[in-house]
Amino acid sequence: MLAASTRTRRLNVTCDSSVDREVFLHYSLIPSLLIILVLSFLQRREHRRQRDDTFYLLGDHFGIIMPLDFVGTFSNRWSYGVAFGATANKVMFLFSEGYQPLKVPQWAQAFVLLLGGMEVGLSYFPFFACLSSEFRLVSSILGFSYSLTWFVLTILQISQCPHGQFLGRFETLIFYWPSLLCLGFLLGRFLYMFLKALPTRLGLEPQAEEKSVLEAHQAEHVKRLLRKPCPQEGEKSWFQARVYEWDPFFQYPSRMIGTLVLAFICLYLFIVMEFCVFLLVRDELDIFEDRLQSYLNHMNETGTLTPVILQVKELISVSKGAWVVTIFPASLTCISYLFHILACYRKHIKRLWAGDKDFLPQKFQSPSSAASVVAIARYSGWQIAYILWGYLIIHVVQSLCGVMLMYSLVMPILHHRGLEMLRGLGLGVLTLFVVVGLMILQVWIAGRFFLQPKLGTADKQKPLALHNRRAFHNFNYFLFFYNVLLGLGACLSRLLISCLLGTWLIARIDRTIMQSGYEDADMGFKAWVGMLFVDHYHTNPVLVSFCHILITSHRDRKLQKTMKYWYLNQSAGPRVSARARMRWLLLQTLVNNPRLAVLRKSKSGHGSREFAQILPTCSDC
Repeated sequence: MLAASTRTRRLNVTCDSSVDREVFLHYSLIPSLLIILVLSFLQRREHRRQRDDTFYLLGDHFGIIMPLDFVGTFSNRWSYGVAFGATANKVMFLFSEGYQPLKVPQWAQAFVLLLGGMEVGLSYFPFFACLSSEFRLVSSILGFSYSLTWFVLTILQISQCPHGQFLGRFETLIFYWPSLLCLGFLLGRFLYMFLKALPTRLGLEPQAEEKSVLEAHQAEHVKRLLRKPCPQEGEKSWFQARVYEWDPFFQYPSRMIGTLVLAFICLYLFIVMEFCVFLLVRDELDIFEDRLQSYLNHMNETGTLTPVILQVKELISVSKGAWVVTIFPASLTCISYLFHILACYRKHIKRLWAGDKDFLPQKFQSPSSAASVVAIARYSGWQIAYILWGYLIIHVVQSLCGVMLMYSLVMPILHHRGLEMLRGLGLGVLTLFVVVGLMILQVWIAGRFFLQPKLGTADKQKPLALHNRRAFHNFNYFLFFYNVLLGLGACLSRLLISCLLGTWLIARIDRTIMQSGYEDADMGFKAWVGMLFVDHYHTNPVLVSFCHILITSHRDRKLQKTMKYWYLNQSAGPRVSARARMRWLLLQTLVNNPRLAVLRKSKSGHGSREFAQILPTCSDC
């Protein structure tokens, strides 16, 4: 039976495909560089060099190509995310250190991995460059051609060698269908870009307006801040209060969406690879069990090692079952972490927008600027790596818990020792209840006899003032020796809870698992905080709105100065004083936000407090 299953999985061990993705990855650098050169030639440089420059003949061509804005991109977010998803297979090879284009000594492996990562990034660079390029027609043609090449290559590899040596039938399809799906989506996206850019190029549709610095959702967010807060209509549902509440005026940046998509696909590939390793280990364990069974048959199960061998076989069987069963809860835990990280990102960035930094440790409230810039470059890669390692650690811990549960509850019943198991379980639970009950009793006695009465009827608890001091000192003395023994159990429970929480939350870098004062040792949390501050300083809606107003006003003034007879276009309507307009807007803002009046500088005649008392009457008018 074992040999048959092994043959079933090893259908295509000797399959020779005419397409090698790693070799093609090296050759793909040639068209990738050509696409980059074409887009760079079309890209205009904003600041031209002096005329005596060596490359003055190039004019203002060959600008720097940007794959995507990792900070302020809110459009085409899912397209960028799918483009990241297309790189998932190569990212997993880099993660497993299986992709090494050069053979070097051990100490130089870091440089080789860096070189391999840059090669993979350069190979997939055209996807992002064509999505973000301003020249839609050319970039759509180049992006469609490049995506079609990778799509056809993946189809050929799947069709020529569909089976594998681990999962058996359709193993290649199981590994590459996410990449194939992402490439198909990119083909559709580039085709849509071409169909949308062609009428504009032919003059059938007007040119698209210049992209504004201020996004629509950011403007709506600022408008909501300036409006008078209205009372909440109706109560929130359980999902809105406990899980997530949708905000129409908030959008996640492309970096977070790309990280989410790539983390999902990498987690799927990691689970598949882990299952392949499990199948390989299971085959070896089956061979080992067959040898043990042969020994038992040879000794007629009367040897001195027979009980030990039976226990080993039972342990192997239980471990294999626990490992398979815990795949689903471990993967579900990491998937829930991905969504929870998005919710935490929105919550934290909104608190930073409001000027609230209390949720951060004291030393993280003013991070280094250079460290924050590096953190936003590290975050996406580190988040994916933390998710993958977190899944493996959570899976191992859950498997160990499953084995312990089997040996504690299930195996005694199978061995007809259910009553003995229930007796031991009852004694353990009773002991735990007694210990916890004594701890609660100490608290009740202390509050009932050793604290002075409440000072007022509205007080929630008694004041921290001792009463019956002689009885209290006797109470403290006799419980001293018992609390020493109780402290041993408390110490072990502290260690156990710390280990469980540490392993359970290892995949999350939005919160530190270090103790207070040692948060600086958590590099993942430092990357999270640095990324938050970069986004806070560059995508704060109020700041972006202010910059938008400055840019548009400067552009309007510059346009008026360039018009020779600009005053002829002015309307003949009544003149509005700018000072009066600003005062009216100030009054409207203070009426909608009465708390701001207290913070204003007081003037002669009316103090800020008197003005704050006037505002409610104005708001009721």
